Amino acid sequence: MTPRLVLASDSPARLATLRAAGIEPSVIVSGVDESRVAESDPTRLSLRLARMKAEAVAALPEAAGTLVLGCDSVLEFDGEVHGKPDTAEDAVARWKRMRGRVGVLHTGHCLIDVDSGREAAAVADTEVRFGEITDAEIAAYVATGEPLRVAGAFTIDGRGGPFVDGVNGDPGTVIGLSLPLLRRLLGQLGIAITDLWRR
Repeated sequence: MTPRLVLASDSPARLATLRAAGIEPSVIVSGVDESRVAESDPTRLSLRLARMKAEAVAALPEAAGTLVLGCDSVLEFDGEVHGKPDTAEDAVARWKRMRGRVGVLHTGHCLIDVDSGREAAAVADTEVRFGEITDAEIAAYVATGEPLRVAGAFTIDGRGGPFVDGVNGDPGTVIGLSLPLLRRLLGQLGIAITDLWRR
């Protein structure tokens, strides 16, 4: 029987990444309030939030018999941790600091086999090189609303793509879900990622 994967996230990018890899997960949003979690280390923060999301969904009756995947991304830039911007003004100020420079996107992954209670978790890190974009481009991008919905105030798979010159590492980490890391976490639980493919 094909294991059923539940994505504990309402991220369209994470869902699209899994679907493109031949996996059709169920989606159950965790409802975890990320703003209430304080942690200065970006690696620990991304993993803690991913685990909180996975555990919240794994505890629900409808998650019985499934594998639950929680993910969370944060940007490390200038020694600071950045999630989603609070306001458009915050997003503009952040982009003015980031342009022409480099940050690191950390994405925590936590996979729980609900029936056995076993868990596998890890963080993927990818370096991001931001383009030298103009004030007008920043204003136009922030006006779309996209930067307000994502960690670090940017995407590489949406309107933000033209403003990122490159990444050093797995691009999926920046999109919000690393498929190679997911494969390794599944392997730790004795499951092949090919077992999750749509038949």
